[in-house]
Amino acid sequence: MSDDFARDVADGCTVAVRVHPGAKKNGVTGTHAGAVKIALTAPPVDGKANDALIAFLAEALRLPRARITLVAGATRRTKTIRITEKSAAEVAAALSPVETC
Repeated sequence: MSDDFARDVADGCTVAVRVHPGAKKNGVTGTHAGAVKIALTAPPVDGKANDALIAFLAEALRLPRARITLVAGATRRTKTIRITEKSAAEVAAALSPVETC
């Protein structure tokens, strides 16, 4: 499984995310085409899935929501997220799904 979905930038990193809204439970489900796949229970209406994504990332990365910004893809499944004060390696380690045999 590849962890190239996070890239270092000045004062933080960007993360490519593929969202699956309306899922049964929230969680990281894998990677797809250079993005981390995240399932969210929130529906894709009125920005609810975007809000849920930011809340999920804040909890997973143990960061305040103010450090996480949606920079591209507000109405698409594939999004770019900007995270300040965390390196790409730290984010990739926290969001990499556990592989089982």
